[in-house]
Amino acid sequence: MIVRDKKVAVVGGGPGGLTLARLLQLKGAAVKVYERDTNRNVRVQGATLDLHYESGLKAIEAAGLMDAFKATYRPGNDRYRVTDEHAVIHYDEHEKESTGDFGDEWFRPEIDRSPLRDILLDSLQPDSVVWNSHIVLLERSGNGWNIIFRNGSTAYADIVVGADGANSKIRPVVTPIAPVYTGVTLLVGNIPDAEKNVPILNALVKGGKITALGKCRSLFLSEKGDGSLDVYIGWKAALDWASSSGIDLTDNMQVLAWFKEEFAGWDELWLELFDCPEAEFTYRPLHGMPLGLHWETQPNITLLGDAAHVLPPNGEGVNTAMLDALNLTECLTNGKFTELKQAIAHYENQMFERFTEEAETTAAMMEWMYALNARQVMIDMMSEMPG
Repeated sequence: MIVRDKKVAVVGGGPGGLTLARLLQLKGAAVKVYERDTNRNVRVQGATLDLHYESGLKAIEAAGLMDAFKATYRPGNDRYRVTDEHAVIHYDEHEKESTGDFGDEWFRPEIDRSPLRDILLDSLQPDSVVWNSHIVLLERSGNGWNIIFRNGSTAYADIVVGADGANSKIRPVVTPIAPVYTGVTLLVGNIPDAEKNVPILNALVKGGKITALGKCRSLFLSEKGDGSLDVYIGWKAALDWASSSGIDLTDNMQVLAWFKEEFAGWDELWLELFDCPEAEFTYRPLHGMPLGLHWETQPNITLLGDAAHVLPPNGEGVNTAMLDALNLTECLTNGKFTELKQAIAHYENQMFERFTEEAETTAAMMEWMYALNARQVMIDMMSEMPG
């Protein structure tokens, strides 16, 4: 095993990085995960995720965590409704009898990001995660790397894997290629206690998800296990919209006024989103790595997940990151390679090939999602899916 007696540093403690650490530890490798959060509970861990048979679930199985996942996932949360801008339901999975289950190719069970992270964290050896490790510099040191953190601490590693997301600090060491703006922006928010604070929309979501499409705009709602509602409002905008609009996103009344103008003609039912004072909205311009992604392999550093191949939300992000972790572990531990660079090159070539197909599909999705016929395209696609 080419990683025997080598120190592996995983930068970033999201699902991809933690999956890699778990899989490598099962193979006997020495791994540390460096995470900028000060502890595991310091912030809310994002949206609900659906894991796929050929990627996320495959990694969970390889990590020996399927029982823990089955005890934690949220049955029924994968049920979709597609509506128009007037909240008229045009496609409803609540009316379909689900026949999917674990082992079925099209069964995509949902789990909140925080419980998934907890499953992975709890599976690691004690002290595997070094918290409060916000990287500021990576320097070559002999045949390895010195990692320097904002808090003044340092660490040495023979191998570094950047799993630190879309704004990766490791990526520039590997490649000068950077994500580009897609032209689409999201306002992202979370409404606590949705049953109380947005009862009309909470009833419409019905414990699952809603995608509302109309007038070249989108609105996505998803219930979380804590009873809150995740909100994603999408439209085409200039990259500098947040500054040029002059809107104070901490003032929901200003956001409401903007929504009434930008989403003119949408039903007043959606205005309930802005009635909850605890709801906070943030600006998220969508970026993606360019088509034809490729870089020259380096001997002891690589990337996975969004750090390597960020794309706009497409239902594949966490799954791709976990599959990256599984593939990289296999290349580093299967004994087929005599040199570390060979193993990394094989992993990266697999990743580049998968990215090409995924990026083309995502680019097409970004086109139809904000076209006049978006709703019908989505309904046709979902109607063709088995299960």
